[in-house]
Amino acid sequence: MIHRRSALGLMAGAGGLALSGGLAGCGREDGITRLTFWAMGNEGTHVPDILPAFEAANPGIRVVVQPQPWSAAHQKLLTAYAGASLPDVSQIGNTWVAELAAIGALSPTPEAAADLLTDQFPAVLETNAIAGRAMATPWYVDTRLIFLRTDILARAGFDAMPTDWAEWKRAMHAVKRVSGDGNFAILLPVNEFEQLLTFGLQGDQPLLRDQDTRGNFSSESFQAALAFYKSLFDEGLAPLASAAQISNVWNEFARGYFAFYFSGPWTIGDMKTRLPPEVQPHWTTAGVPGPTGPGASAPGGSSLAVFRSSPRQEAAWKLVRYLSDPAVQARFNVISGDLPARRSAWAAPKVASDPYVTAFNGQLARAKAVPKVPEWERIVTEMQVVAERMVRGEFSVQQAGAEIDRRADRLLEKRRWMIEQGRAA
Repeated sequence: MIHRRSALGLMAGAGGLALSGGLAGCGREDGITRLTFWAMGNEGTHVPDILPAFEAANPGIRVVVQPQPWSAAHQKLLTAYAGASLPDVSQIGNTWVAELAAIGALSPTPEAAADLLTDQFPAVLETNAIAGRAMATPWYVDTRLIFLRTDILARAGFDAMPTDWAEWKRAMHAVKRVSGDGNFAILLPVNEFEQLLTFGLQGDQPLLRDQDTRGNFSSESFQAALAFYKSLFDEGLAPLASAAQISNVWNEFARGYFAFYFSGPWTIGDMKTRLPPEVQPHWTTAGVPGPTGPGASAPGGSSLAVFRSSPRQEAAWKLVRYLSDPAVQARFNVISGDLPARRSAWAAPKVASDPYVTAFNGQLARAKAVPKVPEWERIVTEMQVVAERMVRGEFSVQQAGAEIDRRADRLLEKRRWMIEQGRAA
């Protein structure tokens, strides 16, 4: 375990956070155990709606929800760790698990809670495990797949979403022809890494190699992903534009500027409420095509973390158990729109009856976990920067793969050193 202060440094504001974050969880003389629960964004708004039933079933426990903005949540958790003021339980992004585990902040799933790890999507569960041990519990899940205009696809001569790259490329060219001048087949904002990452997950070669200490972006499978991605721009199927250059997705989707769009379940609500009535019958969701058939995607969502520093472990795990209950997750889906982590919850009528949600179930079953290294978010940011330069003509496919490897290797230098020291010891 890395020492708290040497790992994170003394953050300016840590003392204030310790005061505001710590008091809500302190014991009082009334015999009530008070749990501090940090919840981010949409969940911070809606989770209080489902907690009265938990408190009624556990009269000796009260949950104090402290909403946090997603934009500041990651840094606040690190600052709270440095200031010894972490909450008892927190919602965390799946990609943060490795980092928080590396500094020793997480309380591993106890044997008594092992049943919470059943009835889960395998790839999502894998993102929460370090060295084979669960360090957090999936709360809700998401992934990216394709939102598409079925009417434009039909005009182009296709009655269903293609499932492989070759047929999808053929459909995109047909869509481009029927969409008119100035319109495109697909939107791939060049300042986003998720689309290229999804293409890169289709291969059977890992994205990192040598115990995740070096990039593997020059591999044959990732080179195929880079080539396919680049071809969509080279052949005029995608606009060479960043997300900031798109006024808003639903307006452009409604007017036919593009017919295919990568996004997650959070976009369902936007499409339902923002698309005009005449377009509503003509859009749906579909799985990601792969090189030869239905493809993979990265598992996303949020997990529930119990922190090692909490003196209220038993009560904290009771809360995690309640929030993991399939019936509670099905109800939370209705309230918040979040997709349940427990697979049995997808059979609940309100979840199963949503036609836009159905494709996510199949896509999550095909999801593939991304490398679990603390540097991963920085690596994919560098991947996006290089990929944008590639589609603008600065790199060939081979040069781009080599450049991403070079940048990834630099970011993973400390990890290589730590593993080499471990071998030497």
